Amino acid sequence: MLPPIFRYLFLSTNEEKDVHSMCMDDRLTPYILQNYEFDANIRHVAPLLPGERDYTPYVGNGYIGLEVAHDAALNIKHGRAMQLPIRFQPVVSVLQNGGAEKEATVVEYLTGMVHRFQCFSGYFVSYTMYAHRTQPNLLMQELQITNTRNLMENIELVLPRNRLPKSSTRSISLSDPVQIGMFTYSELDVIAGTVQPSSEDPGKLIAISIVKPKLEPTVQLRKRGTVRIIYPLIVEYSKPVAEAQLKSTLDNLEQHTIQAMTKLLQKLSAKASGTGSLNSINTFRQEHINVWADLWATGFSISTSKAENSLNGDRINATMYAVLSQVRSFEFEEVNTVLGSGSPSMREDIAKALTYAEGCYDSYHTLQAENLWRDMSTLNQLNSLVSSWMLTLEKQGCHNLIRAGASGVIQAMTLSIGSFRFSNQHLECNMHPKFLHRDFHFRRLNYGNKTHVNVTIIVKDDNKAVINVALDRSDRSYYACDGGCLDEPVLLTQSRREFPVKLTEPLTAILYITEDKQHMEEIHHAIHVKEVVEAPAHEQHLIALHKHGHQLGGLPALFWVSVCAIIIVFHIFLCKLIIKEYCEPSDKLRYRYNKP
Repeated sequence: MLPPIFRYLFLSTNEEKDVHSMCMDDRLTPYILQNYEFDANIRHVAPLLPGERDYTPYVGNGYIGLEVAHDAALNIKHGRAMQLPIRFQPVVSVLQNGGAEKEATVVEYLTGMVHRFQCFSGYFVSYTMYAHRTQPNLLMQELQITNTRNLMENIELVLPRNRLPKSSTRSISLSDPVQIGMFTYSELDVIAGTVQPSSEDPGKLIAISIVKPKLEPTVQLRKRGTVRIIYPLIVEYSKPVAEAQLKSTLDNLEQHTIQAMTKLLQKLSAKASGTGSLNSINTFRQEHINVWADLWATGFSISTSKAENSLNGDRINATMYAVLSQVRSFEFEEVNTVLGSGSPSMREDIAKALTYAEGCYDSYHTLQAENLWRDMSTLNQLNSLVSSWMLTLEKQGCHNLIRAGASGVIQAMTLSIGSFRFSNQHLECNMHPKFLHRDFHFRRLNYGNKTHVNVTIIVKDDNKAVINVALDRSDRSYYACDGGCLDEPVLLTQSRREFPVKLTEPLTAILYITEDKQHMEEIHHAIHVKEVVEAPAHEQHLIALHKHGHQLGGLPALFWVSVCAIIIVFHIFLCKLIIKEYCEPSDKLRYRYNKP
C-alpha cells in the first residue's frame, strides 16, 4: 500500500469529490504524516475509509475519562480502569439539523488530545478535547466554528446534559465576569449528584460535583467569520461513602470545585496574561502537552511487518495511549488536597517507586500475549483491555511502578514488551532468540534515578540479530554482557556497544546490565549453563514474510506469477512453431523468394 502522499501524486482518479469530502480532507491534511507514522489515528465516523483503524477516540488522565462522541458520558475511576460511567454528557456540539455532512476524529497520541471535525453546508467545526494532565479534575473543550459563506448564520449548540440521579443544579454569579477568547462568562452552573459504584453494596455512594460556565445555546456567525469557544469543566468526586456522610461530602466538593473553576477562569482570562487570553490558553495547553512528551520519552518501536495479522506500531501505540490515559501522572499534578496530589511527600514516594523495580517484569514478553492487543473499537473493549494490562503488570512484579502512576506504567509496559526484568542488582533481557526476527528499539529504560538505557535489536543482512546498548544518561559506570556472560564485561557509554545474540543450554537471558562489575563477573558462575552458542540465523522465508508480506522476496507475488505465465506462454508458442515446421505437408511450404 502506497503512502498517502504517493497515492495523491501518482494515482489519478476520475471520481469527483463532493464539497463536504473536500472540506474534511483540508481539515485532516495536517495529520496525515502523523497517522502514517502511527503517532496519530484518523478515523472517519461511519463508514470508515479503506485502511483506517477502528480505535475508539478517547481522552483521559486517570481521574476522568471520555470517549469523544457527541453523546458520550463521562467516566471515572473504578477498579483498575476508568470504567464507571456517570450520567453526565459533557460534550459541547453543534446541533445537526440534517442534511449532508462529514465527521472524523484524530487522536494525537503524543499530545494526549483528540480533534473532532464536522463539515456542514456553509460552515465547518473543529473541536479539540483533552483531560488536563497537571489539573486532573479538568476537562477542556475548544470549539472553532468557521462560516464559509457571505451569509450570517445562527448556530444552535448542544450543551452538556445532566442525568445524574437525585442531582441538584444551581447557578452562581461571578463577582468579576471573566473574558476568555470571544466570550465573557459571568455565571457558573454547579451540579451535585451521586453514582452507585456497586450494586452489591447499595449503601455506599460516590458524591460528585461538576462546575461549568453558563453558555448561551445560540452562536451567531458573521459573514465568512470564525467563532472560538473555550469551555472548561471541573469534575471532582469522593470515595464511596455512607448516606449519612453524603451531604457534608457534597458540600465540601461543591466548595472546592467552585474555587477551582474560579481560579482557572482567572488564569485563562485576558487580564491574567496581559497580552490576551489566547496566550494564556496556549500556555495552559502546552503544560498538558509537556507532560505527555515526558511520558513518551520512554517507549518502544518495532519495524513494520507486512505479514498477515502481525502486530505493528499502530496497535502498540494505540494500546499504550489507552493505558496511559487511564493512569494519573502524580508527579506532574498541581497540589490538590481533595484529589490527594502534588504534595512533596507524594512526589518523594513516586521517585522511590520509580527507582525500585525489583522483579518487574517477571514473565514472557507481552508481544506474544494476544489478549493484551485486542480490538478497541468500543469503549467497553478499551476499558477491558486497560484492565487486562493493569492486572498483568501488577501480578508480574510491577506493582511498585504502578504506584508511581503513568511514568511507572509506561516503564513497566516497555519492560514487559522486551521481557526485561530487574533481578538482584542487574537488568536482564529474557526474550527468546527465535522471536528476534524483527527490529526492536527500547528507549530510556529507567535504571535507578539518574540512568536511562537504550536497547536496540537489529536483524542484519545475514539474518542474525544483534543487540546494541547505549546509555542515554548515567550517574556512574555501567557494564553489560551477552548470553552466558563468558566474555569480559563491556563498559557502556553513550555510543552503541554491539553484542551478539547467544543461545544457552539451559535457556537464560540474552543480555545483562549492571553497575556492579564484580556482580557481572560472578553471573557466569551463578547461571550454570552447559552450552553457549551464537543464535542461528533466521530462515529467509520468515524475514521475507515480514518485509514483503510473502515468501517470494522483494517483488510482489503478482510479478512472479506474471513472469511464470510469460515463460509458459512462450514455450507453448515455441512448441507450436516446431510442430508446424515438422508436421505440415511439403506442398504447403511457401518460399519467400520464388519468382512467378
